[in-house]
Amino acid sequence: MTAIPADSTTATPVVLPVTKAVLWLAGTVFLALALYYFIGVDQGAVSVFGSDTHIHEFVHDARHFLGFPCH
Repeated sequence: MTAIPADSTTATPVVLPVTKAVLWLAGTVFLALALYYFIGVDQGAVSVFGSDTHIHEFVHDARHFLGFPCH
């Protein structure tokens, strides 16, 4: 039986400058905090956006699925 030789490719690491890494990290943190606010903290009546409950109602089932109480 003959063996098929494996490809000898090596992985090339992605080199990212520190300034770009900081921007990606800051953007990710901002997005994560915004999602956390809209899903976990926004209560509709005490919302940063006034008494508008559209966002609260839109993520209502996701809140319960993730274990956040809302009423």
